[in-house]
Amino acid sequence: MEYRKFGNCGVEVSCMGLGCYSMSGAYGTADDAESIATIHRAIERGITLLDTSASYGQGHNHTLIGKAIHDRRDKVFIHSKTGTIRAQEKGSVAEGSGTPERLREICELSLSNLGIETLDVLTMSRVDPTVPIEESVGAMGRLVDAGKTRFIGLSEAAAATVRHGFDARTLTSLQYEYSLWTRDPEDSQLEACRELDMALMAYAPLGYGFLTGTVNKAGAQSDVDTRQKFPRFTEEHFEANRQRVAQLEALGRDKGNTAAQICLAWLLAQGNDVFPIPGCKSRNHLDENIDAMDVVLTAEDLAFLDAVFPRGSAAGDRYPPDGMQRVNR
Repeated sequence: MEYRKFGNCGVEVSCMGLGCYSMSGAYGTADDAESIATIHRAIERGITLLDTSASYGQGHNHTLIGKAIHDRRDKVFIHSKTGTIRAQEKGSVAEGSGTPERLREICELSLSNLGIETLDVLTMSRVDPTVPIEESVGAMGRLVDAGKTRFIGLSEAAAATVRHGFDARTLTSLQYEYSLWTRDPEDSQLEACRELDMALMAYAPLGYGFLTGTVNKAGAQSDVDTRQKFPRFTEEHFEANRQRVAQLEALGRDKGNTAAQICLAWLLAQGNDVFPIPGCKSRNHLDENIDAMDVVLTAEDLAFLDAVFPRGSAAGDRYPPDGMQRVNR
């Protein structure tokens, strides 16, 4: 396992993390025993960076991780997001999610559910347009002072917002969707992170599974799958995106790797400050992901991938309209 400095915090973590979202039913039923075994296998193979959120499974994800790490807390670096408020009619909303009171409440709840005393990184999930970013970041900074979290970060924030927040308190990381078909951070977020010596956590590095080549029909992949809401999975855009993935699969076959491994190797090649956090809920997929660190992409391979997946090439937005309104703020 390779370890890299995680932004400006002075701590080294595994160059790849484990995203725990799917362990709480996001893409179909998950098995708690297998999820815990997957976390244990990740630790055994050197993964130290775990990504979670207070909102995943309405607390289930934190409780699950707490069970998995109760006797190995010192082996992991826990990055936890706050989630956003769930409104009955609107669903998930950023408005009101970044108040000092709520951030403190969510931090305390997260610690209780995880069964730990201190988070490693507390990250605000979406920028609250009703609260100045300096106020939200300042509130998280006070949680650092209180010993509730060691470091703080933002998620899906615009570059200017990151800089303003950093003026209020040192930010360690920015989490943003980043993959071959979502190269948005290359517009300005990566530059801001490098200017401020922050880590960029690349979530959904496999395009919510689409880039693995295993998605062969439009819409939801099971009766309890949430991906039917993503425009890139709809009938309208499916075929154009599937054709690009077919070329990705072909490169993988030529190199003796899976499409997923090519995607992760590409992200790892984008810089030592980029940390992909592929999600999985089984040991088999975990091992496949970790083995991507052994993939060597040549200059020709990288040029080929750039040609197949240039910026803005994915058909459809990454979120439905309400979701797109909550990103890059």
